[in-house]
Amino acid sequence: MPADNDALVERIAARVRQQILAEQQQREVPPLATVRGTWQDEAALTLSLGEPDRVGTDGTVAPTDRSIASRIDHTLLKPDATRAELVKLCEEARTHGFASVCVNTTWIPLCVKLLEGSKVMAICVVGFPLGAATSRAKAEQTREAIANGASEIDMVVNIGLLKSQEHDAVLRDIKAVVDAASGRPVKVILETHLLTREQKIAACALSKAAGAAFVKTSTGFSGGGATAEDVALMRAVVGPDMGVKASGGVRTADDARKMIAAGADRLGASASVAIVTGGRGAGGY
Repeated sequence: MPADNDALVERIAARVRQQILAEQQQREVPPLATVRGTWQDEAALTLSLGEPDRVGTDGTVAPTDRSIASRIDHTLLKPDATRAELVKLCEEARTHGFASVCVNTTWIPLCVKLLEGSKVMAICVVGFPLGAATSRAKAEQTREAIANGASEIDMVVNIGLLKSQEHDAVLRDIKAVVDAASGRPVKVILETHLLTREQKIAACALSKAAGAAFVKTSTGFSGGGATAEDVALMRAVVGPDMGVKASGGVRTADDARKMIAAGADRLGASASVAIVTGGRGAGGY
């Protein structure tokens, strides 16, 4: 990473380091490695291809690329999603061995129930898709999701505050969700296509300083999406000790491999089944 970017990250980090360290000493949070499904668990996955033998819901055997499948957050976030579609989402996640399903708050109890006994997590989005809710509202939504069984939280950063360079406010916003998550991993969605390079760097540095487990590219609702270049930049900023999730526009196995090669530990997709079975995905997220 260029020296000027290093300097920007260090300026931001130095400004908050003392505050974060002091507050961390006052609370006891389980290490992220103890939480099932965190990026540390997935870092050991190989990229060997074509592991078959998962049975589809129609009784046929479809080859599933399980090395990619186990990195995918199988996603359904459209506002008109129905109960039947959520049931199908969970069935697909179990069939193909996805890391999780990623859904809106309303559907967390249903998904937790449907996924009981499997290794598939239920992930909840917070402050989605705009990120403009108050920190208190985001924290309360997080607490409700965790109480209902969510294993991870994907929160949208306050994009307006970030672009206004109100870094202290952005830090507090992220940290409010991290604290409310009570040790569950939090991914911070940056909405990268709305940001300059410097703003992306600042958002990554602030997310790391606030104790988030991942930075994530996009919501999929504001245009744009994940690019290998953004993933590589995010990885360069956060280093090896934090997760990076690529989401938005990941539709094929080739897309997935490019994101993983660029540094992504996790992938967010609605075209997940097509990605792991070699079909063509029409999903936008």
